[in-house]
Amino acid sequence: MGCELLVITGPTASGKTARGVDCARALGGEIVSADSRQIYRGMDLGTGKDLEEYGDVPYHLIDIMPAGYRYNLYEYLRDANAAVEAVRSRGHLPVVVGGTGMYVEALLNGLRLPEVPANPELRQELEGKSLAELTEILSSMKSLHNTTDVDTAKRAIRAIEIETFYRNHPELAQDAVPHPVKKAVVIGVDIPRDMRRSRISARLRKRLDDGMLDEVKSLLAAGIPSENLIYYGLEYKYLTEHVLGLTSFDEMFSALETAIHQFAKRQMTWFRGMERRGHHIEWLPYDLPSEEFVASVKKLVQEC
Repeated sequence: MGCELLVITGPTASGKTARGVDCARALGGEIVSADSRQIYRGMDLGTGKDLEEYGDVPYHLIDIMPAGYRYNLYEYLRDANAAVEAVRSRGHLPVVVGGTGMYVEALLNGLRLPEVPANPELRQELEGKSLAELTEILSSMKSLHNTTDVDTAKRAIRAIEIETFYRNHPELAQDAVPHPVKKAVVIGVDIPRDMRRSRISARLRKRLDDGMLDEVKSLLAAGIPSENLIYYGLEYKYLTEHVLGLTSFDEMFSALETAIHQFAKRQMTWFRGMERRGHHIEWLPYDLPSEEFVASVKKLVQEC
């Protein structure tokens, strides 16, 4: 059995989309996005879809949900696994491209989450409890490996709801046991910090010049609640606050630029964590000529 999955990942502004397209084209692959925001229709400049880069290479999990929706990990794994299996059924190589580390790692781990229905009684019981109280309840039910479950009271209540469901349905909880992908090649696009920062700033200016502010105004005019756009963070958070008159353009630009730099740093922290958790990432220089980059990836895929 050959390589089951090729992953091209890395921090924002590292050029991974172009690298993923080059590799998919050379290897007869199809791209499965691992970007938590590119799934939304109408959110193009702010998420850096760069659809023109794909050319004739098929891609999946981009523009599949309306703006304003709140997609989650369960839905991603459901949709990504279906896409990967469909690509394989056509005899093609699934090429996962994106920088949402949680999505990438969960997919590599073969995690499949059962759909957990709402529990109105439990929600009512937990309503009004502080975030600290909810965190204490959740920590008594499972080890908190990261803080995403307790970012907000709403998330913490949902996490408690999920853990309660697993305890009441142990047979379904078994479905959540990871079944790691046995043969995967994970490529990280390695870019020096200073160059990454420079490219982030230049890209932000270009996207603003290309009409990113108008994109946000259009989404708001289409009836997307401002709090939903703010929920998506980064470009949509800061540009929405600017459109609402909460910040000046210069204040927005400075705060957003800083936030994107911090986001890229968090991405790298996640990737280093993946390596500590047993995922080998082959880091290739961001400025490696395309032919050399593809040749290196092709060799790793053949040896997989």
